[in-house]
Formats: sequence, structure tokens, C-alpha cells
Amino acid sequence: MSDTSFDVIIVGAGPGGYVTAIRAAQLGLKTAVVEAQHLGGICLNWGCIPTKALLRSAEIYHYMKNASAYGLKADGVSFDLKAVVDRSRKVSAQLNKGVGMLLKKNKVQVFDGWGKLAGGAKGARKVTVEKDGKVTDTLTAKNVILATGARARELPGLEADGKLVWTYKNALVPESMPKSLLVIGSGAIGIEFASFFNTLGADVTVVEVMDRVLPVEDEEISAFAKKSFEKQGMSVLTGATVKQLKKSANNVTVVVEQGGKTQEITVDRVISAVGIVGNVENIGLEDTKVKVDRTHVEVNEWCETGEAGVYAIGDLAGPPWLAHKAEHEGVICIEKIAGVKDVHPLNTRNIPGCTYCHPQVASVGLTEKAAKDAGYKVKVGRFPFIGNGKAIALGEPEGLVKTVFDEKTGELLGAHMIGAEVTELIQGYGVARTLETTEAELMHTVFPHPTLSEMMHESVLDAFGRAIHI
Repeated sequence: MSDTSFDVIIVGAGPGGYVTAIRAAQLGLKTAVVEAQHLGGICLNWGCIPTKALLRSAEIYHYMKNASAYGLKADGVSFDLKAVVDRSRKVSAQLNKGVGMLLKKNKVQVFDGWGKLAGGAKGARKVTVEKDGKVTDTLTAKNVILATGARARELPGLEADGKLVWTYKNALVPESMPKSLLVIGSGAIGIEFASFFNTLGADVTVVEVMDRVLPVEDEEISAFAKKSFEKQGMSVLTGATVKQLKKSANNVTVVVEQGGKTQEITVDRVISAVGIVGNVENIGLEDTKVKVDRTHVEVNEWCETGEAGVYAIGDLAGPPWLAHKAEHEGVICIEKIAGVKDVHPLNTRNIPGCTYCHPQVASVGLTEKAAKDAGYKVKVGRFPFIGNGKAIALGEPEGLVKTVFDEKTGELLGAHMIGAEVTELIQGYGVARTLETTEAELMHTVFPHPTLSEMMHESVLDAFGRAIHI
């Protein structure tokens, strides 16, 4: 018989849930995880990881097609879509097994089924586990952490059918390569899929309701990205709305309204990437004091809900909807529960955001506009990839590093980057933000040569009129 009494039960084993479980076990807490589908959650199985595997295949294909630019020859370059997808699925499967091994190693008990709050039990919380419509286990714990994640948002009339209109899940496992594709939404998910299919030769159109692509990014970076995407052959329609989808046997005619005018665009497939909604249904919130706002559970800085002993983390608890946010949030939550000293609330401004399109986009902190709107008088630095020796040697001269400082204190308010490998570089600025670094420390830091990271230094220097290589 399995144990049924725990110190903490975590409902959901996505990146937030399984990381929280491991940290709980490290702190000596008897821990259980309830997961209805996949260890590793959407991120590992149907999100972050498999999309990066697809994008890596597309990136290599891009370089092979342009081998002559590097003095190389590659004739008859082509791709096998099934093999590309199979590789992506194998990557996810490998990591899924890895999560299972980590939980076992840390003596976390895993329950296969749907977890649901079921009231109290002598001062503890009760969670039922359902499998195939039957309750298989009833668990109790002093604390329950909800980490049920989120799913794709669907707009009325634009619902996915899995054949002609895809969600991200359908787009991850295409059976054939569409000749033409329209993506609704230009956030990270939409743009990554647009980039993947465009690189493999599809005629891609992106429709964004806001006035610019990647609307959460700095305006200058968004403008740079749009020009780059269009240069690659994408059609980008901003300030535009999809009004209707007219389906035929093998294609979709999309009715798009932009600037008061309507046009029809016929494509093989449509990808809907218009945000997410939290998985708040059927997890037992109805008879609790847990408050839900627009499908997300309200929590305080320690991830506590309005119900004693019940917590929520990750996508379920609201934006930013990022795996690394969920992981960090979970660690803060469980350390607070365990009474660890010097636990600090999460500062969401210090969470980097990354988009793995071509060129890559990454940022942390305030945009220039947000900083000005917050009342800061700013100094802004910029450095182009074309001025960096490593970028030129890599054949990647297209890009920009932008930094925003408080003129009064020298505090690094934000950093915004577009170009090769910026998703790896951004963490340097992330550390700087956490350390409350000013321009002085960044200027005095020695950056190795020749590296792309030198541009990070030059951008700081430029903000204060000291750039060397421009």
C-alpha cells in the first residue's frame, strides 16, 4: 500500500511542480506529486523543449543552405519532416524519463492521476487522485501546492480542429509540410513557429492585433525583429484582427481586418497562438477561499492563496508565463513553508524572457518606454552586431544590444537584445539586475575577446558616451 499522508502534496509535475517537489524533499519534507499526463508538464513534453529541438533542426538547415557563405559546399540540401519531428519527440521523451529518475532519486512519491482538492482532514488538506473516472487514492497533507499549469486560449469562431487550424501541439507534430501558413498572434509561441516553418520554406503570414510584433519587448527591438522577419520572406500584419476562418477541404481562407479594410488570405494551415488560460477547472476550488481572476489563481508574494494551506505557482498563478518563473516561484513557496531563513519574494522584473526565433530575442527588466513611464530619467546605450568581431566571424552581423540605465543612480533598469545567441547572453544582465549592479561595475568588468558578450560591455559604455568600437 502507498503512503497517503504527507507534509506537502504538489498537484502537477510540470517544471514548477517537479522542481518544487525535489526542493521539498531536500528540505526533509515528505513529498508527493500528482500528475495526470506527463512528468515535465507542457514545457518539457509539448512546449519549450520540443520547439527548441525543431528550431535547432531549422537552424542547421538554414546554415546548410547558406554553406557557400562560409566557403563550404552542400549540394542537394533537403529535409525529412518526419525525422525532424521524431528527433524532437525523442528529446522530450529522454527528458521525461530524466524527471522521473530525479523524483525517484529524491524519494518523491508520484501518483498517476488527476489531483483534486477535497476539503480538510483534521487540520490537513485532502487531495483525491482520479484515474479513468475512479478515485484511486485519497491523500492528506499539511500543505498543497497547485501547479496545474495552463493551456492554449481559443477564440470564439477560431477554434482549432487539429487538421486545418492548429494549436501549438498540432504544430509540433505536423504530418506534412504546409506550403502556406498563417499564424494568429506574434508572442513568443507564434513567432517561434512562424520562424520554424518559414525557414523550412513555407509561405508564412503573421497577424498581430497589437501595433507591433513581440509586443512585450522593447519597441526598438520589435521594429528590428519585424524588418528581419520581412527580409526573410514573412508577411507581418500588425494592428490586424482575424475576423473569420472559412474552411474548405484542404485549406483555410482567413478574413483579416486591418486599418478599416478587409482582405482574405488563403493558406494551407492556420496556427492559433493567442495566449493561454489557467487550468483552474475540476481541481476542487469551488468550496474554498481560493480566488480566481481571469482563469488564474490569485496569490501573494509567497504564493499563498486565500485558502489556508493551499498555494499556487507557475502559469496557474499568472504571468509571466515562463517555465523558469514557475521553478523559482516553487522554490520560494516551499522554502517559505519549510521555514528557511532569508527567503526573498520573486521580483518579476528580474525574470529574463527569451524567444528562439531567427534572429533570437531576449530581454530582462524595463523597456525604455516603461522606464520613462515609471518616471525615470534614462540613459540608453546601443551596440550593433556589425561592430563585433565574433559576430562577423560567425556570419551573424545582424543584431542589436540595448541597455537602459537610471541617469541618477546608474542602476541597470533593463536590457534588450536581438541577434545570434542572445538567449544565452541575457543571463549576464539577469545577474547584474539581481546584484543591483550600476554602470560602474559593468564598465569595470572584463569581458573576454573575441566574444559576442563584448557587445554587452559596449552597450553599457555607449549609454555613458564611452563606446569604443562605434
